[in-house]
Amino acid sequence: MPDTEISGGAARCVAIVGPFQSGKTTLMESLLERAGAVARAGSVAAGTSVGDSSREARAHAMSTELNVASADFLGDTFHFVDCPGSVELAQDMRAVLPACDAAIVVCEADERKIPALEPILRELEEADVPRFLFLNKIDTAAQRVRDTLALLQRASRTPLLLRQIPIWKDGIAVGFVDLALERAFIYREHAPSRVVEGSDTAPPDARDARFQMLERLADYDDALMEELLSDIEPPRDRVFDDLARELRERHVVPVLFGSAEHGNGVTRLLKALRHEAPRLPQTRARLGVSPEGPPLAQVIATRHTSRAGKLSVARVLRGRIAEGDGVVGSRGASGRVAGVAALCGEASRRIGEAGEGALVGLAKLDTIVTGESLQVGRERPDAVATVIAPDPVHARIVRAPDRKDEAKLAACLGKLCDEDPALVVRQDADGGALRIAGQGEIHLRLAVERLAGRWGLAVETAAPAIAYRETIRRPASARARHRKQTGGHGQFADVAVTVAPLPRGEGFAFADTITGGVVPKQWIPSVKAGAQAALASGPQGHPVVDVAVTLTDGGWHAVDSSDAAFQAAGRAAVTQALADTGTIVLEPILAVEIVAPSDAISKATQLVCARRGQIQAYAPRPGWEGWDVLSALVPEAEMDGFIVDLRSLTAGVGTFRARFDHLAEVVGSSAGLESGRAG
Repeated sequence: MPDTEISGGAARCVAIVGPFQSGKTTLMESLLERAGAVARAGSVAAGTSVGDSSREARAHAMSTELNVASADFLGDTFHFVDCPGSVELAQDMRAVLPACDAAIVVCEADERKIPALEPILRELEEADVPRFLFLNKIDTAAQRVRDTLALLQRASRTPLLLRQIPIWKDGIAVGFVDLALERAFIYREHAPSRVVEGSDTAPPDARDARFQMLERLADYDDALMEELLSDIEPPRDRVFDDLARELRERHVVPVLFGSAEHGNGVTRLLKALRHEAPRLPQTRARLGVSPEGPPLAQVIATRHTSRAGKLSVARVLRGRIAEGDGVVGSRGASGRVAGVAALCGEASRRIGEAGEGALVGLAKLDTIVTGESLQVGRERPDAVATVIAPDPVHARIVRAPDRKDEAKLAACLGKLCDEDPALVVRQDADGGALRIAGQGEIHLRLAVERLAGRWGLAVETAAPAIAYRETIRRPASARARHRKQTGGHGQFADVAVTVAPLPRGEGFAFADTITGGVVPKQWIPSVKAGAQAALASGPQGHPVVDVAVTLTDGGWHAVDSSDAAFQAAGRAAVTQALADTGTIVLEPILAVEIVAPSDAISKATQLVCARRGQIQAYAPRPGWEGWDVLSALVPEAEMDGFIVDLRSLTAGVGTFRARFDHLAEVVGSSAGLESGRAG
């Protein structure tokens, strides 16, 4: 029998976010250990962690999907959601943030990693989520925390508020002073820090640091400002109330530090979450969700398994959701909850129902998608939040080795797209191959690995074909006669045509100048159809565009002429005209908008020029100090792997948007033609 419910009345949902390899999963392990949810913190490197337990995460030694785990600390329940740090997997974080009460941003005292931190903080700012910043790996820090804070402030538009200062011994941080508590703590390995009494332990600048913290709080509290001006020491409870209020109102980002690997600073972080992080009523107010009404939940992720089917990971924002409840999604689709499960990493435990604040898995809601809101009953709810997936920047063709697996491949790709809205699958118009597109090389590699690992589909991949086209520079005329005798009625049609170039982008035009009925009216559309068939593949193997075909003369037979005969004659005439005049190859040119830190934009410019691109304009990125936007025209044939090179030149944070702009003649096109045919 399942348990009756999961604790949800006081449950808070906290996202753990941060740049790649900042230590997020290790921090979640330490939080679980300190709260008593696990006997011993697992190791990511050893493959014993609660998070990063999937086949792909173990193989790549990185978070490849959301990791969910829960813990009770001093009577409060916390649901932690560890989000992947790779910029290619940022969509997972975007879907989580609306349903969270707060976030922990894990970062390092490393100037080289500041560019990767800024986009994450911007996502949190846009989602209006209160956040703590946890400065990890303090045991390896090589500079003063205040200097590090100045570096980090460049990445945050919200003021950073230093809550602790380190206690150094022989160049190593051995503890810290809590500026709100005015107490010193000495670190212990995988254990709560030890309180030390006396002023000798505290650094000499502790009082100055505390005053600076209070000054920042006083910016939003006139009474506190008056006390500071009057040299009145504010009560400790008053300070903590201000810290909690200004976090919840997004006036400040509190900064704590420690070492997730050694369990240092974790207890203070848990206590800050418990005392200061918003609870569900504040989150509902932020989202505009009324506390009254039918049970409501927000879906933050979707999982498909080969055995259990679909599981929707959802946060209950209002009421209680139980097994058997009928629900309606914000897109209008309905379903029935086949089961409710408590989640811990890859494992799940069946329960009967989930209360307010709980983060659970809801089984078999096949019509509900990630980012959707769902409500118990028959009334369609409004969407709590809108989560928009970014445009794809990298693509590959995927093929099943065996044709009998093609239908299975399409179905499995559909499930992957259901899990990950940033993954896009479509069928190429020219070749009919399945193309998957996403946020980078790792993103697509993970999709391919999941096809093999979950469903046994070891697919083949290739670079997408380029949609080359042909056109003509000068007009030409040709005549073709189709005659065939087969014992009964034969086939006869005589067609004369002229082909002429059209302005770029005009496509195809057909006209006739027939007089005297030399081609009966009923066969003229047949000639047009034959002409279009000829243009589908020109002399160099590509569709022919921007061509006008005019039917000028012809002949027919009262018995043997037919639709098929005039189609064949029209096709032969146009094919001959194209051969006579010769065609040139056109390639698609994309309008590309690149965003990157300003100090890397010159490298991005060199990359564009090396790929036959033309720079169009530079401009500052609106609202992003220290970032620029580079506009360029780049041949589509040069875009394969572009995102890989761009990110390697921009500390992993550069990206782009691209759209078709125009077709242009290929200069020295023989290599391009071979590439197009091979694709």
